[in-house]
Parts: sequence; C-alpha cells; structure tokens
Amino acid sequence: MTARAEDQATDPSAAVVEGVFDLARDGRTGPLGEMLDAGVPLNLVNGRGDSLLIVAAYAQHRETVQDLLRRGADTAIVNGMGQTALACAVFRGNEAILLDLLQAGADPDLGSHTAIQIADQFALPRMREVLETHATA
Repeated sequence: MTARAEDQATDPSAAVVEGVFDLARDGRTGPLGEMLDAGVPLNLVNGRGDSLLIVAAYAQHRETVQDLLRRGADTAIVNGMGQTALACAVFRGNEAILLDLLQAGADPDLGSHTAIQIADQFALPRMREVLETHATA
C-alpha cells in the first residue's frame, strides 16, 4: 500500500525529517527554506523534541535562525531536555543569536533549563547581562 501525497506531507519519513534537521544543523538556509516552501512544517520537531530553530541556534547559524524567525518559527518550543532555542544561544555564548531571539519575543524564563539558569550555571555573565538588559528595556 502506498501513502498518499498529502499523508506524506503531514507525516514525512524519518529520512526526510533527519535530512531537514541536517540542513538546519549545517546552516544550509537556502535549501532549508526550499523544503519549508515545499510544505515541511516550520515547527517540526525531532525525536528529542528539538525544533529546527533549536537546532540552528545550537549550531550557531545566525542566518538560518533569522530566516526561521522571519517565517514565524515558534520560540516557545521546549525540547526533551527542557531547553529552548534561547537557552541554546546562551549556552553557546552567541550574543547575536540571543538578541535575534529576544527581539522575536523569546521568553528567558521558559523551560525547565531556562536561559537565565543556563547563564548562571555555566558562569556566562555577558549572557546574563544581555538577558537582564532586555528584560528591563
């Protein structure tokens, strides 16, 4: 029995899903955008609960993060480890991506491992300062 085209679009195979996440992980913004334009869900999550935005933020691909945000990616997705894209940006010490996510409305208090907790746990005072400055702005 063959799957219908619409079923494949809403339930992509594991290989396709992994390939899409590889594009985000590798910062291949153009091809990722083509996949999204072709119908891959913007807020797709993998087996670990990571969204494309979380993967791109963790891998420090700012252009990909910015494209996903422009497309309306959900900054409130929390993965299986209790982390958000914002927490990933803090952990990686990437101030530019941190600011992009904050400007898109990402919540520093979201998740069981919040961005603020990550900044404190890993002694990242600059990341904490950016979070606090944004909170009072």
